[in-house]
Amino acid sequence: MTAVPSAPISDLETAARAEAPLTLDTAPPRTLDFRALFALWANLGVSLIGFTSAATVLGKQGHELGFTAAVTAIVAGTAIGTAMLAVAALVGARTGAPAMAVLRGLFGTRLSYVPTVLNILQCVGWGVYELTVIAWGAQTVAGTEGWRWLFVLLAGVLTTVLTIWPLGAIAVLRKYVAVAVGVAMVYFTVQFARQGFPDPGAGNWDGFLSATDAVIAVSISFVPLAADYTRHARTSASAFWGTFSGYTVAQVWCYVLGVVALLQSGGDPDKILGSFTGVAAGWAFLLVLVLRESDQSFANVYSTAMSIHNLWPKVDRRVLTGGIGVLVTVLALQIKEFTESYYAFLGLIGSVFVPLFAVLAVDYFLGAGRRGWNLTQDAPARWVMLLPWALGFAVYQFLAPTAVAGWWTDLWAKAQEAVHFTPQAWSSASLLSFLVAALATGAVATVERRRA
Repeated sequence: MTAVPSAPISDLETAARAEAPLTLDTAPPRTLDFRALFALWANLGVSLIGFTSAATVLGKQGHELGFTAAVTAIVAGTAIGTAMLAVAALVGARTGAPAMAVLRGLFGTRLSYVPTVLNILQCVGWGVYELTVIAWGAQTVAGTEGWRWLFVLLAGVLTTVLTIWPLGAIAVLRKYVAVAVGVAMVYFTVQFARQGFPDPGAGNWDGFLSATDAVIAVSISFVPLAADYTRHARTSASAFWGTFSGYTVAQVWCYVLGVVALLQSGGDPDKILGSFTGVAAGWAFLLVLVLRESDQSFANVYSTAMSIHNLWPKVDRRVLTGGIGVLVTVLALQIKEFTESYYAFLGLIGSVFVPLFAVLAVDYFLGAGRRGWNLTQDAPARWVMLLPWALGFAVYQFLAPTAVAGWWTDLWAKAQEAVHFTPQAWSSASLLSFLVAALATGAVATVERRRA
């Protein structure tokens, strides 16, 4: 396996002082054990966005899923999506390379620039959104609609500082933040359970698969970021199981709590945080979750820098993260409301990475990856690997066109009409696009093996 070499850690004292390398060609220190990775992904699995995203699981008012169906969709979708995330984390641990640099082995260095640019756009977009969400949460805790600029600025500064010392930030997450978040989640769970909640969709399972698909998409959104952190894992097993267990437990808990809070707030996502501040001392525990949200913006900013490293490997990552931190802060100060087209744009980019992961996983474990991927700066182009990726993306959009523009949705609507297809409840865009891309990659791998 041609990969970025790993720096062995001789003792715990050295491990504590180690930090992420400043350039791409420097060996990454292997300091993260199972506990550190569990804490990292558990923190990333709990988010204010996760609470509000419970609306995508529960469904529209008047057509809600039953509570049992919603929880089942959350568990199933999280398990499926996090399994994919854990495999991406495993690849990062084995190669020692950041996520976008790993794609050099799949596509070749220059072709890997295509998904790299898309991931940069996605991470910057989510980084801006996270700062806005942090400001919204801070305003809720403070009981004011003002001071948004100050909260955005403070969140931007904290985010940028965390990215300068990323492994140190993960250590803080493990030792302190994870415990505080766990206490806050337990407190809100007990308080919400005592209050009870209505179940307007009791017994309704209509829309179960679409709800599951929405949860899968959230888990998969971290796939293009996973290796940026697990390249520092001490073992492949700790990377896989730390990622899988930490994120699964946290996201299931976060979404279920979000569903309960949404039901208590009358199904209005804009009022969902009111359920948290409505309990005794709720503002204090919500403040913990608001401060913790900075690890989401940290992950997006840091992974943007890691993606840029695939384009310019010699640039100091501290310069990159500092500049990106300033950029997302300035954008968050300007963008106060997010339109449907903004969400659709991020969704369109996100749909790129479901089939891309399928291509990566199959080729790594069953194709050229078994013989050793070339991750160097001069890795040759593998044009044929674009085909299964494109097929998977086409299937995703055919089943669930992203509403980025009228002409785009019309294009796929006409394609559906041409083959007399109407999307059904069972037609999961995530799962079917993954399956098509995986099968196509398997076929390519078989042909390449026979030629070899």
